[in-house]
Amino acid sequence: MRSRNATGRREEMAQAIDLTPMLDVVFIMLIFFIVTSVFIKMPGIDIQRTETVSGIEKKPAMLVAISSEDQIWVDRNVIERESVRLSLSRLLADNPGGSLVIQADNESSLELVALVTDVARDLGIADVSVSVEDN
Repeated sequence: MRSRNATGRREEMAQAIDLTPMLDVVFIMLIFFIVTSVFIKMPGIDIQRTETVSGIEKKPAMLVAISSEDQIWVDRNVIERESVRLSLSRLLADNPGGSLVIQADNESSLELVALVTDVARDLGIADVSVSVEDN
């Protein structure tokens, strides 16, 4: 009788599915996707963008927002005009070769958009765009 129980247990163990290799693959894929993902730092304010007829869709690497009260927002913080160069330098250090997208409110001054664009060009950021609303 013992031989039947031993044989039955061997058959049960042979029929059991080992999930360890599958879990290993799932965890490796999870780690891969986390490591290779790109996180966009949001400027920290919602704005009303200008509507346009045409435009090109881009994935921004660096975002700067200009509010209707002419406040410049970077990484969810309001910065002064004098700090634009420092803030953009920090963003560029985090993402060398990345593009810059300026989200300017309809009511914001064009002077601030020009200031951010000029500083970005001086720092060597070649791809500078202004975000608009699709029409």
